[in-house]
Amino acid sequence: MDERELAIAPIVGDSMQHNHRTISNIRSLTASLFGVAAGTLGLESYPGFIFYLVGTFIVSALIFALRMDGQPGKYFYRPLSEFWIGDVFGGAMSFILTWTLFFGIVQA
Repeated sequence: MDERELAIAPIVGDSMQHNHRTISNIRSLTASLFGVAAGTLGLESYPGFIFYLVGTFIVSALIFALRMDGQPGKYFYRPLSEFWIGDVFGGAMSFILTWTLFFGIVQA
């Protein structure tokens, strides 16, 4: 953004932090739910990770289309890194934890 755009529509740090926290919470919750689903379905190895990546992409696309009206630049300073890529790996830890838990429960 250049100086003129910032003067017209200033970036408010608190709002950006709130938006990032909200997206992070949504991704953590859905990652756990995807882990439950993958474990219950008995997915192993690459199919399980592909399931997570596809699910995360679908959740991001839904947020992009339904909540952001296709304009993530209004809600994030760097939309590509903060919205599309951010928290994918952080959510992966929640996914793996619940995936292995439910896989062990179902297979036992």
